[in-house]
Amino acid sequence: MTKFRFARTSLMAAVLGLNFAPAVLGMSPVLAAEEKKAPEAPKQETVRPELYKLIDPNQVKELMAAKNFAEIKNRINQGAALPNLTPFELFILDDARVRVGSASEDTAMLLPALAAMVDSGRMSPRDKLNFIEAAANTYFQQKDYDKAITWYNRYNTESGDSAKTRLQVLRSLYLKNDFAAVKAETKKDVAAHEAAGQPPTVDELKLLQSAAAQGKDMVTYLSALELFVKYYPTEANWNELLNRTRGKDGYNMRIDLDMLRLKKAVLPKMDGDDLFDMAFLDDQAGFFTEAKAALDAGYEQGLLGTGPDAAKHKALRDKVNKSAADDLKNVDSGIASATKAKDGIGLVNLGYVYVTMGQFDKGLDLMQKGITKGIAKNPEDAKLRLGYSHILAGKKEEGAKILASVNPADGRGDLARYWTIWANRPIAAAAAPAAAK
Repeated sequence: MTKFRFARTSLMAAVLGLNFAPAVLGMSPVLAAEEKKAPEAPKQETVRPELYKLIDPNQVKELMAAKNFAEIKNRINQGAALPNLTPFELFILDDARVRVGSASEDTAMLLPALAAMVDSGRMSPRDKLNFIEAAANTYFQQKDYDKAITWYNRYNTESGDSAKTRLQVLRSLYLKNDFAAVKAETKKDVAAHEAAGQPPTVDELKLLQSAAAQGKDMVTYLSALELFVKYYPTEANWNELLNRTRGKDGYNMRIDLDMLRLKKAVLPKMDGDDLFDMAFLDDQAGFFTEAKAALDAGYEQGLLGTGPDAAKHKALRDKVNKSAADDLKNVDSGIASATKAKDGIGLVNLGYVYVTMGQFDKGLDLMQKGITKGIAKNPEDAKLRLGYSHILAGKKEEGAKILASVNPADGRGDLARYWTIWANRPIAAAAAPAAAK
């Protein structure tokens, strides 16, 4: 199971900045109301001299540099106590509260001031959106996720841009343990990306996977892992997906050899137990060339032939080497009898032997003839093998078409999808991010 981790970031700093530059600095405050202005100039809002004296920008700048936040807050409180403050003076005081509240991490001062400024009607549209986002981010950092969502949604409504804060909304839902909502909302986003021909983002998939893990929803967890494999494949993601698929309800161990073949294709290196199991199952099924290749890889990589099971490894290898050599000499002699048989399974199996020898065209033709003839037992297994044999032969379009028609029961549907995903894997797969751990 995974647990999603969030990096702690200074969200407020990104929106507001930490330099004290109160609005009064940019508004040329007037100390003498009787100052004359040109008749055509618009009326300029002012602050009274006694208030300006308290929040004199030059003095406040020095206090901020010295981190004497207590003195600045004292001055703000003195200003707030003045009688009959105008809306503009209230706005200036709230602006000062925002700046010093942000710099001193005093959210009790910061948040009400942010809200007051946003609702003042005195901010430019751009500044208003910045302050709405700042309020949302501050509530997020304070772990008040309900209020964070409210402010993120307000940002979405007023900006018309729901994409910018979407991930923070989902993270807020996650951190308030509303995993059902995270799954529902993230699935919508993933579906929208795929409908637009775009990959879901790594963060979306991490949230979906982690929310599923927290809610013990293995169906959604595996779906998220499958999306990781599809869009951001790594060896670790593939290995986890295939191992977990083998343990799913409805998986039939009859297709273990098919699973191991997929593992060998998608993983740059299988572990020794899987290579031995593949060779053992291949030997039982009569696919000696494939068994030999699995054992040879295990021996070359130092995974087999050592340890307490070395004798068992050697015994199987000796047997397989002899059978593979016999196959190479006599494989053609089996075509006539397989063709005469009433059931097509002999042709399918013989065709796959040719596939393991690299004679793809001959092998695929025999497999198709066997399926056309008819197979009494587990015919869909044969279709699955024909599909991925086309992919191994480099004919991924034909293979994908066959795999799409495979009856999904017994785990075949999962393997059919995975083979198709692997066939269509991104070119730069090795550089992709991993799933959440």
